[in-house]
Amino acid sequence: MTKADWIAVDWGTSNLRAWVCDSNDNVIATPGGDKGMGSLDPSGFEPALLELVAPYLPDTGTVPVIICGMAGARQGWAEASYAPCPCPPPGLAQAATAPAIDPRLQVSILPGVMQASPADVMRGEETQIGGFLAAEPDFDGILCLPGTHTKWAHISAGEIVSFRTCMTGELFALLSNHSVLRFGMAGEGWDAESFRKAVSDAISSPQNLSAWLFGLRAEALLNDTGAAVTRARLSGLLLGLELAGTKPYWLGREVVVIGAPKLTELYAMALTELAVTSRQLAGADLSLAGIRAARNKQEI
Repeated sequence: MTKADWIAVDWGTSNLRAWVCDSNDNVIATPGGDKGMGSLDPSGFEPALLELVAPYLPDTGTVPVIICGMAGARQGWAEASYAPCPCPPPGLAQAATAPAIDPRLQVSILPGVMQASPADVMRGEETQIGGFLAAEPDFDGILCLPGTHTKWAHISAGEIVSFRTCMTGELFALLSNHSVLRFGMAGEGWDAESFRKAVSDAISSPQNLSAWLFGLRAEALLNDTGAAVTRARLSGLLLGLELAGTKPYWLGREVVVIGAPKLTELYAMALTELAVTSRQLAGADLSLAGIRAARNKQEI
């Protein structure tokens, strides 16, 4: 078996993914698991990493491991301080060193990025931004990184100029699973027209959100609208509310949406309702590209 020359890791709250690279910088394995930061205490990170990469470690010598994401949080393996924006995506020179018992591991954790006003933070997305800028260093526009906590970032001159986080994904999960709306969510399917109309409604009259949310329950009870409509309309209302609040970011700007395909497609559909053209890119590939950029000390 080919052994690792270095290893990149994207460590999230719920999951982690590694890219094992050889001496020619080729990816030879992509192990992943569900031991995210949220399920570990600081002593659990090294065993969780070894569980994935031990077969690829040489018997002797040291393998650099470069990590982005929540392993650098205060509750993570070792806290990696935030770089204040405006700033380029942080590089390896700013990384924190994490303690490792196994002498083959040399672990560095990349910093996140902070914004003083309005107060905001990111961990992991800045590395995806770094990967994007490694390929498009002259980009001047907006990157949208949807997820549990969606980021809208203004990028110019190779720097993160400002950003805004919206808890849309978490709100959807909370309302779907822990509110009265959960009774209408069971089932399959998706109604695209209901989604588009809900986006338009929320953007035009965001003050009606609370009433519209209960209306989803009432519609299910009185008109048997079904899970496909209820789920799509809930998603559209919340995403429309997000877009209403982030208008200074997307209005009249080039927007690139980075993330999992199902999410990027939803955001692209919602932006189309606003006559905003967007591009979509896969976020996982950009995480590796960003870690590579940090490792190679590329000017991005």
